Amino acid sequence: MPYRLLCLALLPLTLAACQASNPYVASSRPLPPAPAQAANTFDASAYPAPPRDYGHYRSWSWRNGELPSGNVDADPGLIADAVSGALDQHGLRPARGATGDLLVSADLRLERRLRQVRDYDYDPYYGPYPYGGVGFGGYRNGYGAYGSVPIVRTYEVEVMVVRIDLFDARNGQPVWSASAESGSDKGLPRDRETALRESVHKALSGYPPS
Repeated sequence: MPYRLLCLALLPLTLAACQASNPYVASSRPLPPAPAQAANTFDASAYPAPPRDYGHYRSWSWRNGELPSGNVDADPGLIADAVSGALDQHGLRPARGATGDLLVSADLRLERRLRQVRDYDYDPYYGPYPYGGVGFGGYRNGYGAYGSVPIVRTYEVEVMVVRIDLFDARNGQPVWSASAESGSDKGLPRDRETALRESVHKALSGYPPS
């Protein structure tokens, strides 16, 4: 009984405490004003880059005025002639006495590749005279099977790797980059020249991108 009386006596105090004002009051402050230069600042990273207009590029010149580097398989003049011919087919003309719309750099280097060739070594027929034989009087039933064993041959070849880079002459940004390779084991100089031109045309085959 005294316990119940104590609880009844404390009940009004508990209700009064619940009805007291909350000491934590929500408040807000105004945001500070934007800096003065914010109105004139453009954040380019917040917007996607505009599509590049490849039709703007009509002429080209060598980057830094340097011809391509050559090697024993092709001299710089030969590489420059091959690149110039390939660019001409894409509507790009060499700039005369001025900097072109595009700056071009080209490089030729030798690299080694591992090639694999899969051959099959066919084994002879197994079985006792499946179709008859000399002295056995013509056809007779038999058994047998043909078998083949794959043989993989690995060998090393030397290839010429042509790399071509195009840059926007106005801002120096890269516009196009591609490489292609061809075998350099051609015996005649004319064959190596043909392989070089094929590699250059292959490297520029995707320009301009669609």
